[in-house]
This record gives sequence, structure tokens and C-alpha cells, in this order.
Amino acid sequence: MTKPVFIIAEAGVNHNGSIELALKLVDVAVEAKADAVKFQTFNAENVISRFAEKAEYQKETTNSEETQLEMARRLELNRGDHEELLRHCISKGIEFLSTPFDHKSIDLLVSLGLERIKIPSGEITNLPYLCHIGKYGKAIILSTGMASLEEIEAALVLLEKSGTSRANVTVMHCNTEYPTPMIDVNLKAMLSIRNSLGVEVGYSDHTLGIEVPVAAVALGATVIEKHFTLDRTLPGPDHRASLEPIELKEMVQSIRNVEKAMGDGIKRPSPSESKNKPIARKSIVAAMNINKGVRITEENITVKRPGTGISPMLWDEVLGKVAIRDFKSDELIEL
Repeated sequence: MTKPVFIIAEAGVNHNGSIELALKLVDVAVEAKADAVKFQTFNAENVISRFAEKAEYQKETTNSEETQLEMARRLELNRGDHEELLRHCISKGIEFLSTPFDHKSIDLLVSLGLERIKIPSGEITNLPYLCHIGKYGKAIILSTGMASLEEIEAALVLLEKSGTSRANVTVMHCNTEYPTPMIDVNLKAMLSIRNSLGVEVGYSDHTLGIEVPVAAVALGATVIEKHFTLDRTLPGPDHRASLEPIELKEMVQSIRNVEKAMGDGIKRPSPSESKNKPIARKSIVAAMNINKGVRITEENITVKRPGTGISPMLWDEVLGKVAIRDFKSDELIEL
């Protein structure tokens, strides 16, 4: 039996720098029955230069006058925040995850005992970062937005050389535009990653709605990640492209339903439908009154429901036989 899809509720920076909001986001993820809730771990000065511009979507959703560095400073969580979130997740029975964006953040998450670490799309070409994270040998979830197949392979090679087995990496197909236009999703690329690189694959979604991550599960994603927020109207860079609590719950339930629906691939009558066989199928019946001893021909028999008599697949074997008794019109033929 295949493992259930691992569903990550991506809180990201939708806490707006507030530990109170962050704790509420954990509770929402628990209520939705996600497997993990994920945040972002960074020191803004270690990640962003003062000359770095915001992405277009960030300019649209935050103060266009502030720099990317100024925006990020407001969204940091310190070590104490991480420890409090970890304790809260443990008490609620949900896995705590985070994405580190710099070396010290990697070390912080390792020191907290996390066994699984997420590498964001922007770090897939960061050699020192990949070597640093790879040396810990943790389970890795690697996002691949903006990356080519060759860049993904190069990152995997670095992780392997540093001490992380490829078998320990799940590669997430991803598009980093917030929200991602449907025309740019290219879900089939997830299959290309799996088939070309020999890795487990998942999907990190930035589209509006829930249908694309659900479709990704049907295609074989083993991990799904989706941003969520308490309220899409809150200020901040990612709220507008995130699910609200009821939508997150619907996504998780839809994924679980699709998992059930995928089945084992063996074509056979299911337990629930077997009772419908005699109702929906047909049998050979008398098309008119037939007297005992009369030869059965195509003119005096036909095919009708129910399916409790001789199968129409035996039609040719029935023709030419002699009626063993009188049959009334519509009565099941017996031999």
C-alpha cells in the first residue's frame, strides 16, 4: 500500500512577524488535518542586500516605497519564536517545518531537532548553501521554481556529494509567480522530473484555488505544499495568493478523497457495485410465448434485464436448443 500524500500547510510569512498570528496559523493547519505546518527561517541582513528590489507581486501587495530588505525585517521569527512554535506543534500533533534561507538558519533548524528541511526555489543554485544543508543528511524537500532540469540535477549532485542521499530528497515541481497563471503550471513537468532524475516528486502550489494540487496528487505527487492565511485581506506579500482556513480544509479533504479513488489499479467489480450486477446486466429471455419442444431461434428470444439468467454472451450456444418447458414472453430462458 502506498504512503499517504504528505500535505504541508505553508504558513510562510503570513504571520506578519507576530508570534500570536503564527500560533493561530498552526491551529488552522491542525483543524484542516494537514500533516505539517511550515514557516520561513531567515535573518534578513544575511539573505537580502539593501539594493535588492521586490518581486512585482510583492510591490503590489506591500508598501511599494520600502525595500525588500525592509519588508523582510518585519517578517522575521527569532529563535524563541521557533521554540514556541515547535512546542505548540508537538502539543497539537502536527509536524513543524521551516525553510531556512541562510547558513545560520539551517543550523538553527537542525539544533531544534527537525528531521526534515525544505529548500526554497531561490537557493537551488546556491552552492555553499546546498553543501551546508547536505552535510546534515536530513530528509530534504527541494522546490524547483525557475529551475531547469539540468539545474535540479546539479543541485541533487551537490547534496549527494555533501552527504544527503538522492533517495532522501523529494523534488517539488513549482512555479514562483504569485499567483501562478494556469497556463504556466505545467504539471506534466513533475513527471519529467521523476522519470529523468529518479526521485520522489511533489508539487508546491501558488495557483488560486485547490484544483491544481488535487490534480498533482492524481498524477503521482507524494508531497503537496500550499500557502494559507487567516484572511486574504491581511497586509503582507503572500496573503492574496493563499488559501483561507475553509479552503485549506477543503483541499486536504479533496486530496484524501483522490487518494482513496486512485485504488490499486486492478480492474474488477468493487464491493459496492457488485450488488448492481443482476439489476443492470441482461439475460436471454423469451421474446414471445414458447412451447415446450420448440426450437429456440433469433425470432423467439431476446435480451432484457434482469441479469439473473443466461448471459447474452452465450447467445450462440442457446440458438438451436429445444425449449425444456413452456416459457411465457419475458420469462428467463433455461436450458
